[in-house]
Amino acid sequence: MREWSRREFLKFMGLGVSGLFMGALLAGCGQGSGSRRGEPDASVASGSNDASSSSADRPLRIGFLPITDASPLLVAHAKGFYEAEGLEVERPYLFRGWSQIVEAFVAGQVDVIHVLMPTAVWMRFGQNIPVRIVAWNHTDGSALTVHPGIHQVADLAGQTVAIPYWYSIHNVVLQELLRRSGLRPAEHARDRLASDEVRLVVMAPSDMPTALANRSVAGYIVAEPFNAAAEVMEIGKILRFTGDVWLRHACCVVVMREEDLQRRPVWAQKVVDAIVKAQLWMREHREEAARVLSGEGEGYLPQPLAAIQRALVHYDHAHYGPAGAIQHPEWGNARIDFVPYPYPSYTEALVRFLKGTYVEGERAFLDRLDPAAAHAQLVNDTFVRKAIEQVGGLAAFGVPDEWVRTEVIAP
Repeated sequence: MREWSRREFLKFMGLGVSGLFMGALLAGCGQGSGSRRGEPDASVASGSNDASSSSADRPLRIGFLPITDASPLLVAHAKGFYEAEGLEVERPYLFRGWSQIVEAFVAGQVDVIHVLMPTAVWMRFGQNIPVRIVAWNHTDGSALTVHPGIHQVADLAGQTVAIPYWYSIHNVVLQELLRRSGLRPAEHARDRLASDEVRLVVMAPSDMPTALANRSVAGYIVAEPFNAAAEVMEIGKILRFTGDVWLRHACCVVVMREEDLQRRPVWAQKVVDAIVKAQLWMREHREEAARVLSGEGEGYLPQPLAAIQRALVHYDHAHYGPAGAIQHPEWGNARIDFVPYPYPSYTEALVRFLKGTYVEGERAFLDRLDPAAAHAQLVNDTFVRKAIEQVGGLAAFGVPDEWVRTEVIAP
């Protein structure tokens, strides 16, 4: 494995990756589906807005962000799980930010994407986009990373913390942690912060390590492998794993268009079957999965192999416990795991938390949203239930073989 110097890494994570992704997305002139990195080609970046016609007569198109949350979608492509289900599929298309991937999905340029679950709530109920969650893509897999001078959440008072999106589990968990430490998000743009305020800024994940290194932010809360990357390059440390705050929470989910589920249920079942099989494979082959995802394998993710491996494997209680990054070793969870079933209790709890979470922009729809009704309207678990049963039930994913659970939240 090639060794990366700190200077090389920061240049790559900052100017290199950001410039490459943003240029391809804004200009609509990527290198096509055959590209090593899978950037969107012109047909994806500036294609037709006819969503119904774009998906029915072409190979499956998958959109992803370069984070480990996308792993099952990518591994299903790399290991041939889609083809094994009889699907023709193009190489997955990489997007730099959540806004871009949502826009491409709405325009019908990609058929299946992973999005932050709160973003799916916003899409369905805030924007009236006919989207359905068909499976969870993973559980946990995120952390609050800070510069070495921060030792506890209370030390973030008067500081700036980056989040990937307002409608993200990261924003929800961060604000819960702040509240428990007597802090609150600054709900204004004034330069001066009160002694109990923390400035939250939305930032593309690929920009976060550079911002932390140059002290533009005191920390960031985001998906892997950007937390592992900060550790590998010794520019930051894990203050708290989100999976140690909310046990086996969903971060990213698999979404599809409601019309596709209704018009092409056999096709939809094949897609979900492939993704579920990829999740099961990843649970049993973490080291190999890291290599497949990295530049030493299929090159889906631009981060160094060491960071991807750490994100998928390293969750050592002896290492993280003394500093408080892991406070619940008895939970027996992993740094990132893969449980595809979308539990109703999680949707309901998430909607309740969102109602009390500060987000910028129009949010009146949250006040009108009933948590139980939201799950029924947002989630279609028909396909994933069948897929899970075909591979041995929920027990195959290391959880009780039941379709209900009780949420465990302990900030």
